[in-house]
Amino acid sequence: MKRALVIGASGGIGTAISSELSARDYEVMGLSRSRDGLDVTNEASVEAALGALDAPFALIFVATGALESGGQAPEKAVREVTADAMEAAFRVNAVGPMLVLKHSLRLLPKTTPSVFAALSARVGSIGDNGIGGWHSYRASKTALNQLIHGAAIEMKRTHKQAAAVCLHPGTVATSFTEKYAGRHTTVPARQAAANLIDVIEGLTPAQSGQFFDYAARGIPW
Repeated sequence: MKRALVIGASGGIGTAISSELSARDYEVMGLSRSRDGLDVTNEASVEAALGALDAPFALIFVATGALESGGQAPEKAVREVTADAMEAAFRVNAVGPMLVLKHSLRLLPKTTPSVFAALSARVGSIGDNGIGGWHSYRASKTALNQLIHGAAIEMKRTHKQAAAVCLHPGTVATSFTEKYAGRHTTVPARQAAANLIDVIEGLTPAQSGQFFDYAARGIPW
């Protein structure tokens, strides 16, 4: 039986991902802030939580993230940007997943296939940004994409059968997005989770370091 670790397992997408993996006969372990006290922005917390786990995991899925950071909603204009909100967005959306990767490398097998997947967002694409706004959130997800892309290059030397990727789930109907969905078509968390696991199960090491949507379509950086 394959083992999977879900970080942020108590959130809307994290819960759905855990359920979908269990339905596909994975042995699932979940960690979250609300249930386990895991603070992905605090390296000591990440190191302690992941250091207590035994290897290997065929999949490590990071489902953490925040649209609102530092008590501020996504900016509609440059004049609304604050240093505090920007820093908070980077800590949750970029620093956190990278710290998880740093301390979970030892949990990924070196001789068999594995996947490290981080939940990103299409708005983090520079090439796909045609309307502006949401500056802190966009930039933090762009930073996440770069971090995972760079880490994937390094991982090719040590984990030759691994794929490290960023994934865009679409606009998922959760409390995380309900205030911002607007006219966007939303997808239930259960369906989003199934879509993402389908993408993950189709990955090869040659696709490591890339950015995909819920239908396995590449997204421009």
